[in-house]
Amino acid sequence: MFNPLLEFDIQATDRVAVIGIGGLGHLALKFLKAWGCDATAFTSAESKRQEALEMGASHTIDSTDPAAIRKHANTFDLILSTVDVKLDWSDFLLTLKPRGRLHFVGIPLQPLDIAVVSLLRGQKSVSASPVGSPDAIARMLDFAALHGIRPEVEEYPVARINEAIARVRSGAARYRVVLKRTHGSP
Repeated sequence: MFNPLLEFDIQATDRVAVIGIGGLGHLALKFLKAWGCDATAFTSAESKRQEALEMGASHTIDSTDPAAIRKHANTFDLILSTVDVKLDWSDFLLTLKPRGRLHFVGIPLQPLDIAVVSLLRGQKSVSASPVGSPDAIARMLDFAALHGIRPEVEEYPVARINEAIARVRSGAARYRVVLKRTHGSP
């Protein structure tokens, strides 16, 4: 989530949106807030709206409501997508400013349906990136330490691993699940 901020020279004056407020998205909101950006959270979960605002989003938009998405045409400099689901990407491309970028850090499970004409209007682009370089990771850790950024985690003892996995699969985890070894366990 941090690497695109460095890679694309994101400025504090930029408006950035995050699609998917989960394990990656919640960290993106925290980073963007500390970076000084005006961050917007696209989420399909009503239960995550208030949490997104508390983590740094200035605004939230229902990612399942095309009309709500289209109301924000030409708004964002960058959209970070953390989701693995199929979405109507043309709606999200409309929300980008000219020369805006839709950037994937999550991996959609299906091919992207994007019409080239959606990119031509406004010279928009689509990109993706893996985890950052060792230097970018070190900068991210320093930035997180400086700003007190920590992931939201739920801890489970290894003996409850099946419960932890079920919580992740159901989408109910807030926001990362960590298995914790208890004394005496292997």
